Amino acid sequence: MSNAHLKSESQSFALLRVIGPGILVAATGVGAGDLATGALVGSTLGVAVLWAVVLGAGLKFVLNEGLARWQLATGTTLLEGMVQYFGRVSRGVFLVYLLMWTWFTTIALMSACGIALHAICPISDAASDKVTYGIAQSLLAVALVELGGYKLFERVMSVCIGLMFLTVVATAVSVGPAWSEIGQGLIMPRIPEMGIDSLRWTVALIGGVGGTLTVLCYGYWIREEGRNSSADIHASRIDLAVGYLMTALFGMAMVIIGSRISVEGKSAELLVHLSAQLEQELGAVVSWAFLLGAWGAIFSSLLGVWQSVPYLFADFLSLSAERRTDVSVVNTKGVAYRGYLYAMATLPALGLFRSFASVQKAYAVFGALFIPLLALALLLLNGSAARIGETHRNRWPSTLGLLFAISLFVVYGYFEISQTFGG
Repeated sequence: MSNAHLKSESQSFALLRVIGPGILVAATGVGAGDLATGALVGSTLGVAVLWAVVLGAGLKFVLNEGLARWQLATGTTLLEGMVQYFGRVSRGVFLVYLLMWTWFTTIALMSACGIALHAICPISDAASDKVTYGIAQSLLAVALVELGGYKLFERVMSVCIGLMFLTVVATAVSVGPAWSEIGQGLIMPRIPEMGIDSLRWTVALIGGVGGTLTVLCYGYWIREEGRNSSADIHASRIDLAVGYLMTALFGMAMVIIGSRISVEGKSAELLVHLSAQLEQELGAVVSWAFLLGAWGAIFSSLLGVWQSVPYLFADFLSLSAERRTDVSVVNTKGVAYRGYLYAMATLPALGLFRSFASVQKAYAVFGALFIPLLALALLLLNGSAARIGETHRNRWPSTLGLLFAISLFVVYGYFEISQTFGG
């Protein structure tokens, strides 16, 4: 075997070791709502807006890169930085947001997982299966987190990610897209039939790529991987680039599918209707493959939230006005982590038994607020050489990206909230 071949294999293994947490955070951010939005935008505007998926993934990369850069350069999480420089009020605001976001998101994830599994293997009617399957998958996620810790979580997520990526992308190819139109949609940014509705759909597509609060979890996953210093910033950039590239490809696949297959409905229910349309157009094999991939996407999002959001609560409880010097990982066997995990996996299940309309309204408000606030925090923290150091402070591309993210997601939040409360 030649030295060049050995070097190539060594580089491949090195890349595989680097890309784990980025794919985890990207997969956790892709849920039923993101899948449904991609399909609906594709059905409404076609593939001409594929550029919007790439832009959305790129903006989330800018945010997550800034978060990772802060942590690796300073040795503190973003939450610690916020408390240190913005005061204790920021801690109280974050706790309220975290609790509300957790409540609404966990109900939505359990409901979506229940609906998806009902479509694959129905036991009773959809309403009953949503509750039974939703609770069962929530408890399964708890068991996986408790029994295997981070390493088992990473392996299970890898299987779910592979399942969702291969099946959904393969479905997109099988619907017979016009590749020339796809190329134009990527390299020639435009919004077909420019109007307020078209603009709203396009902004929703950009804003719906890659999650909201879950981007904060990347900092805890890189600690689990042993990344604790500024020397690891380059590895994290590669890691995040690969993760959000997969997110972009996945989002584009959903737009392509929606452009070829007529869809209607909301979130997980839309995915079930879409699978039925795929069965009529392309046969049962493609329909089942798509359903399995969609379930993989939704369950990986649930599992990712169950494993990572308790980190945020445990870190919150340990915060103080004093700067911490340790870079240890959160104790996943501690009372704070496990208590929050058990609570979020069980208590919100009560929401499965009643109408979700009011929850959706509140979730729209809280989801719309987070990204602009995160971008503003990164502008203030990473923009100061006194806080992060001259070497690692924001350069003009990062500053422009954060300013654009604030502007775009304020518009996105306006559309989401006005649409939700306006009917």
